[in-house]
Amino acid sequence: MRTANAVPVSLAEIARIAGVGRAAVSNWRRRHDSFPSRIGGTDVSPQFSLSEVERWLRDNGKLHDVAGREFLWPRFEALGSRDESGLAVAEAARRMRSPRARSHASDLSEEARDLAGEAARLGRSEGPRETFEFLLQRWLDTHVRQLSTTPTRLASLMARIALGARLGEGNGGLTVFDPACGTGHLAEAAAQEYAGPGLALLGCERDPALAALAAARLGFATEGRADVRAEIATADALRADPYPGLRADVALCNPPFNERDWGYEELATDQRWTHGLPPRTEPELAWVQHLLTHLRPGGTAVVVLPPAVASRRAGRRIRGSLLRTGILRAVVALPPGCAQPHSVSLQLWVLRTAPDGPVSGAQDALLVDATRLAKPGAREQGPDWDPLTDFVLSAVSQLDTPGSELPDGAVRIPLLDLLDDEVDLTPGRYTSVGGDPSGVELAASWEELTGSLGRLTELARHLSKLGLSAGESRTTATVGDLVKAGALTLRAGQQPAESAQPPLRDTGLPLLTVADLLMDGTPSTEVVPETAPTVAEEGDVVVAGVVRAFRAWVHEGPPIALGPQLHVLRVDSEKLNTHFLAGCLRAPSNGRQAGTHASSSSRVDIRRLHVLQLPLEEQAAYAEAFRHLTSFTRLLTRADALGGQLAGDIGDRLAAGGLTPPGR
Repeated sequence: MRTANAVPVSLAEIARIAGVGRAAVSNWRRRHDSFPSRIGGTDVSPQFSLSEVERWLRDNGKLHDVAGREFLWPRFEALGSRDESGLAVAEAARRMRSPRARSHASDLSEEARDLAGEAARLGRSEGPRETFEFLLQRWLDTHVRQLSTTPTRLASLMARIALGARLGEGNGGLTVFDPACGTGHLAEAAAQEYAGPGLALLGCERDPALAALAAARLGFATEGRADVRAEIATADALRADPYPGLRADVALCNPPFNERDWGYEELATDQRWTHGLPPRTEPELAWVQHLLTHLRPGGTAVVVLPPAVASRRAGRRIRGSLLRTGILRAVVALPPGCAQPHSVSLQLWVLRTAPDGPVSGAQDALLVDATRLAKPGAREQGPDWDPLTDFVLSAVSQLDTPGSELPDGAVRIPLLDLLDDEVDLTPGRYTSVGGDPSGVELAASWEELTGSLGRLTELARHLSKLGLSAGESRTTATVGDLVKAGALTLRAGQQPAESAQPPLRDTGLPLLTVADLLMDGTPSTEVVPETAPTVAEEGDVVVAGVVRAFRAWVHEGPPIALGPQLHVLRVDSEKLNTHFLAGCLRAPSNGRQAGTHASSSSRVDIRRLHVLQLPLEEQAAYAEAFRHLTSFTRLLTRADALGGQLAGDIGDRLAAGGLTPPGR
């Protein structure tokens, strides 16, 4: 078993160290008796000694151009504490940039200080910044469930919006402020996007580990730039503001969401609440007003907010004040997947303080709905960033040009229309009315619907030719019988252990659950492959064993892990046709007969599902018919949705006089 000083590594980490796939490591373990013995973990997710693994890889010639930092990260992770490993990475970065600096990380254990020194020495030989970014990314991936970071592309978009929307120039260059900076993603983006002279990056973070990592990151990002100053304070910005007199040109922030203990009682009389005391349930509006306090006249803030902030009744008075004073200039609804939480359509609020001197008050607000730019089936990977960035920047660039043409999905709404009893700023409420489909889009929809109906007609004609059997009864076999006969194997999906989540970024395996099937069928999470006991490969038959989501299909594409109540059937190709099997299994009557109860939440006993008994050569014709039936069902669903959307669009346009009947 594990020794006191052994650093554990998983099969996935060994594969990453050796630069091979996980299957290769499993093969080494199976074929070589000399492969290190397991020191911990489980049979499904074993752990091995890092030192023994390194020795074995070297002795067997399995290391080819592997960077030394690959062996470093498991040792940082073995420190155990999230905070200590993070502070150790930050200390290593400080020593990489200042080789002669003495350690002042008094909170670190001796083991962590020694490891930071070793990492610094390695970083100076393999590249300080590359080594730091490698360790930082590993740390973020390991603790992603406890952290909320701003993805690089979103941070870049926010910085570009803010730089383009500010009025005038600050004195002596640009000052950028982030009062909840995390590991410094937004400040780094501002440094990359700003090309002018003189830059001050000021941040605040209450978590000491995050603050140290942010300082390290900005140290590398501004290296060699004499006119750049970066400073990160460790403090709770709302309760103990470390920059009380700061007036920044740009403020960027991705504040904590839904925090009830943000200081409501002790800050009730704070002078920052010029637009109203934020309700206890609206901490995000406290952060918004904190940002405004630190903007110079004409300065701009861009902040990431959950969509509920735009519509919750408790915050309507503050939203109204922000609109009446002309400070809230735009709200951008982003597609799901842009940042954590990935399933939510987050929003960007663009705020700007009034410049010095006379200025006409804002008469409208810009609302931008970019949710339609979501990438189908890719919530975790994020949207298609290039068109999303182009669309948002195109819309926001028209912020100060009344009367200019906006792209579809963006609309200017007069303040009088927004300042009602609700003060709902959700862009979709207004862009769905003001952003009617263009003539080109309507024509494309009609063309798609016509094509779908044409294919439906062809499939209907084909399926209608299926002949009735002569009346003789056909024999069937249950899935259980087929398993006993060796025609297929059956494995049930399981819930991975909590330790399996979150996965490392480059080793994640999509996990499909019944809840995903009831939504859009897209896996909403990932697991470490070694912790997934049931995986469907391409060509396997997958069956959902619950009445409300009962279905069966042939899996196509990369491997996918299966959660509870999902089953994978792998056939003997000399005995069964996979599409024939899936078609038989998904018959509605089959699922009803195999159901264990009458309720929709009951399970389906997969072993009791029946399969028609036919020779293999006859199964092919049935498989083709099942494929046609599947295509018919999908087209029918698509045509129904498309027809309903067209009917609604045309009804709206007719009622508004936007379409003219023939012969008018």
